[in-house]
Amino acid sequence: MQGGNHSTGLRSRLLYGAGEFFNGGAFVIINTFFTVFLIKAIQMPAALAGTVPLIGHIWDAVTDPIMGNITDRTTAKMGSKRFYMLIGSFATAATFAALWLPFHSDRTMSMFLFYVLMYCLFSTGSTILMVPYNGLLPDMIDDYDTRSKFSNVRMIWSTLGAMACGVLPTLMIKDTTETAMYLRCGILFGVLFLVTCLMTVAGTWEAYHAPVKSGIAHSFNHAASAFRSRSFRLFIGIYLTGQCGMDFVSGMAVYYVDDVINGYQNHYATYLMAALIIAQLIGMLIFGPVMAKTSKRTTILIGAPIRVICTILLLPFSYEGADIVPILALAAGIGIGNAATLTSIFAIMADMPDVDELITSIHRPGIVSGMSTFARKISSGLSAWLIGVLLTAVGYSEKLANAGARQSAFTQRGITLIFVFMPLILCVLLFVFGYRFPMTEKEFNIIKKEIRRRKGEETAEAAPEEIRVCEKVTGLAYEKLWDPKNQWAVKKS
Repeated sequence: MQGGNHSTGLRSRLLYGAGEFFNGGAFVIINTFFTVFLIKAIQMPAALAGTVPLIGHIWDAVTDPIMGNITDRTTAKMGSKRFYMLIGSFATAATFAALWLPFHSDRTMSMFLFYVLMYCLFSTGSTILMVPYNGLLPDMIDDYDTRSKFSNVRMIWSTLGAMACGVLPTLMIKDTTETAMYLRCGILFGVLFLVTCLMTVAGTWEAYHAPVKSGIAHSFNHAASAFRSRSFRLFIGIYLTGQCGMDFVSGMAVYYVDDVINGYQNHYATYLMAALIIAQLIGMLIFGPVMAKTSKRTTILIGAPIRVICTILLLPFSYEGADIVPILALAAGIGIGNAATLTSIFAIMADMPDVDELITSIHRPGIVSGMSTFARKISSGLSAWLIGVLLTAVGYSEKLANAGARQSAFTQRGITLIFVFMPLILCVLLFVFGYRFPMTEKEFNIIKKEIRRRKGEETAEAAPEEIRVCEKVTGLAYEKLWDPKNQWAVKKS
């Protein structure tokens, strides 16, 4: 359904947000268990195991820009974004389950190539689903505050997905060396992802926009041109550091619990993920209203320092037999801080197509969301790759892991340092990007007013303050805005 009047009440927000159950949950399972699956169950070397997701997300560098362009070019009766989300829902569910198929071979490279293929198929399915989903809200809602409300409910769904995917697999996978447990988990969550994504397809709408006339061959040039926007560049910095920091937490959690504090068999991994995610859900309920009363950047400036403090305080408790209670309390603090930053990230994302439109004169949320989706997936891939490389650097042995033996004391200390300092560094960078981000509701309204002015719907000339805001938010001189040539990264002659 396109156009017309639609309710923006709680039911619509819940149905819109349901699609985020996949995005919030799938990567928690992948970050937490995929390299564990490859290293401990399949016996793939750690450095190769970490490279599998990285290659999958390099593949995203090809598919995400193309999918963004295809979405903007397409006209469909149900709306182009919902049409592709329908296809992507089924593709993602099937390929997520296929990730966990057991494939053993005496040839390490054969195993490596098999899982690279499976991951690339999964990445393609999630691209077909998430690129249009990330571009959907700007075509549903035009108001700054209403978008924030929809984004907040989306983040609550994200946290529910993270909760289910962070806790249930730790209960289902009782033995990290048993392949069948991973496969059952993959099939179960593939079905759950399908159901929640179909809820979003059924419960949302799109306002009609004329399709963008752009050839598929130009997808990469158009995608790169999104970075002309200063706000978008800073947003990508926020997105990468905010998400990658939590990817390191979830990606290292099993190693930290199993190999450092030696508590996996006591269900400490379950307790740790539960503390993180329950606190994150509570934080969403707190920081949604805080963001509404302040700005979308304010909650980043609150949440990042909370994450920094709680992360560094883990160091004194990182040893075999440590009391789990203070670790869980600090994990809850990290979850609260992550809720504050997540609340902002997706609310800001919905505003980026408007800044892009002022620069290019073209409404192209697909292109902008394509690059945003790629940023999210590349952060996950880089995290997994770095975890594999760093584990190898600290001497992690997949043979000891598969045999259920303890890693060396040197390796245990190395795991602690990775678990603490990588998220710490990323959270400091997150704060810097958030501090520099130039747009609040005041600036957003000026941007929307300027778009109306350029379309001839606003007759008053721009005031000096409005010109200054447009230049600050876009990073371009006022006279260079609203130029179709700006949709090209390298301008055509």
